[in-house]
Amino acid sequence: MAKYVTLANWTDQGVKDASQTVDRAASFKELVGKMGGSVDTLLWTMGRYDIVAVIDAPSDEVASAIVLKVSGLGNIRGETLRAFTADDVAGIVGKLG
Repeated sequence: MAKYVTLANWTDQGVKDASQTVDRAASFKELVGKMGGSVDTLLWTMGRYDIVAVIDAPSDEVASAIVLKVSGLGNIRGETLRAFTADDVAGIVGKLG
């Protein structure tokens, strides 16, 4: 499965309901599982981003659907990055010739 890193910030709604963030995280993990993926890491952070999530998903399309679904709930807005493991990068640079 492919890895994705989401850097998220709470919206005004997300901050207003901050006391429910752990419950929302559990729902997020359940959603990712139902869509065929898994949550590798979920962290609340200080600084530029409020939350960092690392997920495994079977495709870019599934990862995009997950992010759209979660963003549509109105608690976060984020940026998602396709990530590569050392094995992935070894395969990529191995094709350089």
